[in-house]
Amino acid sequence: MHLTGSARRRPTVRTALGVLALATPLALAGCGSDDAPSDDAATTGATAASQSEGRESGGSTGGAVECPPAEGAAERTTSFDSAPPMCLTDGVDYSAVITTDAGPVTVDLLEEKAPETVNNFVFLARNKYYEGITFHRVIPGFMIQGGDPQGTGSGGPGYEFADELPESGEYEIGSMAMANAGPDTNGSQFFIVTGDSGVSLPPDYSLFGTVTDGMDAVTAIEDDGSPQGRPQTLHTIESVEIVEG
Repeated sequence: MHLTGSARRRPTVRTALGVLALATPLALAGCGSDDAPSDDAATTGATAASQSEGRESGGSTGGAVECPPAEGAAERTTSFDSAPPMCLTDGVDYSAVITTDAGPVTVDLLEEKAPETVNNFVFLARNKYYEGITFHRVIPGFMIQGGDPQGTGSGGPGYEFADELPESGEYEIGSMAMANAGPDTNGSQFFIVTGDSGVSLPPDYSLFGTVTDGMDAVTAIEDDGSPQGRPQTLHTIESVEIVEG
C-alpha cells in the first residue's frame, strides 16, 4: 500500500445492505463509517500483538522486482518496491493449496478470468509472503479474510494494482476474491465467501479463485469468528503451495 499512518485506507469488504456496523477503534480510516466485514476492524490491541508474536517478519526487496522460482523463494519477503511482472506461463492451469492450522484448502485459480490477480497471488505465495499470516477478520455467514502481514487490516505488499471485476451474481460460497479500499487498490488481502452475505456482494471485488476442496477447514475458521469480525480464535496460514497442471 502506498498510504501510510492514519491516512492508510484499509482493504474492505462491504455488505450489500450495509447492516454490519463496525464499532471498534480501528474503524475504516478515510472511509467514514462504512458498514463492512473488513480487515480493518478485525483486530485491535492485544489481539494484533498476539498475531505478531511468534511470526517472523519477512524482508523487503530493493531494486527491480523479479519473478520468484516456481519451487518458491529461499527466504520470505513481505515488502516490495513495485507490483510484480507477469510470472504466469501461458496455457498452464494454476491452483493453490493453502495449508491452515484448521486443515488444507485447495483453490482453483482463475488465471484466464483474472490473470493479473492470479499472478499477484502466485507471486506473493512463491515469495512465502502468506506464511504465518492470520485470518484476522472472520464473519460467520459472510466470509473469512486474511493476507495482512501486520494482522491489523492496514498491511499490504507495498504496492497496489488494478481490479479485474466479475459480473454481478458471480460470487458463490467458496469464491476467493480480493479485499480493497476502493477501485484499483488491490494488494495482498483476500477473502473466501462462506455464506449468503458474501454471495450477495456487489461485483466490486476481483474474483480470482474457487475452493474445490477443504471447505471443512474454511468452515472451522468461520465458526471461530464473530458478527463484528473479531475472531474468537486466530487461525493461521502455515503455507501456500502453487500447483501447475
